[in-house]
Amino acid sequence: MESSEPSQPDTPPGPVRPPGPFDPPEGTRWTRLPGALAWYRRVAAAGVCLLVGGLGSVMAMVWGGWMWALAWAVAVGAAFVVSCFVAGAFQRSWGFVEAQSELYLTYGVLLRQLVVVPYGRMQVVDMTADLLEQALGIATVRIRTAASTADTKVLGLPLEQAVQLRGRLAARSESFSTGL
Repeated sequence: MESSEPSQPDTPPGPVRPPGPFDPPEGTRWTRLPGALAWYRRVAAAGVCLLVGGLGSVMAMVWGGWMWALAWAVAVGAAFVVSCFVAGAFQRSWGFVEAQSELYLTYGVLLRQLVVVPYGRMQVVDMTADLLEQALGIATVRIRTAASTADTKVLGLPLEQAVQLRGRLAARSESFSTGL
């Protein structure tokens, strides 16, 4: 028994959006960074705000009185709240794709950037983790190329994922090696 209904295509309803300038290569998806990067930025902002807020409030109290100290503390507190929201947006803006012959990175909240690094141009792939990154279990994979302006990094990866990415990129840079 055959159905009289026409078959429906497997495409979602609505207009198909053409690829944008910051979209990953066709057939791939951005690998997004976990929330630990946002926490890293928030903790770092808290440290800076405590230092600047405390010193500024003491100086304002000594030279201008308690009203200036209070105003300074409120301004620094507002800056901290804004930086907490921006940290989340910053973390969500980061993404990377390991394509067939190059690494694509995208990031930026106010100024969006797309960086394409051919594997053959990679000279050094290293991994770093400062004390706060170590405490959060994350690391940074840094990619250095022949052109110093093309150096880039992937921030806030879980330690195991960072080790794996570093290994894959180092192997691909050797297999795609181009003479300089």
